[in-house]
Amino acid sequence: MEPTGDTRLDRFDAHRTRMNARILEADGAHLGVKRFFNLDTAAYRDGALDGRTKELLGLVASAVLRCNDCIDYHLEQCAEVGFADDEMMDALNVALVVGGSIVIPHLRHAVETLDLIREREAGA
Repeated sequence: MEPTGDTRLDRFDAHRTRMNARILEADGAHLGVKRFFNLDTAAYRDGALDGRTKELLGLVASAVLRCNDCIDYHLEQCAEVGFADDEMMDALNVALVVGGSIVIPHLRHAVETLDLIREREAGA
């Protein structure tokens, strides 16, 4: 998704892109870091489970682990592969049940991010 303004989500996307490029610079990247990034990418490819389902699993795991950056990333991926808001909210409900009330602030963050994603899509 292309950023359309200066929202928190736009800033996150720009920062993530810039810093990932910096981390993976050809001459300075650690082989272990490169391998981990590749492993992460490969984990979401189609296998016994399709990549679409794996993105939803990534969203749930991110919420339970309380990683807002990860939540943002996986929400963007889930929206991109066509999950509806109610499907993502159903998955976030699973995260809330598994993670407990400490997940609530991250659920708030996720809902705000989903709103930003839909606003971005509407502006495209």
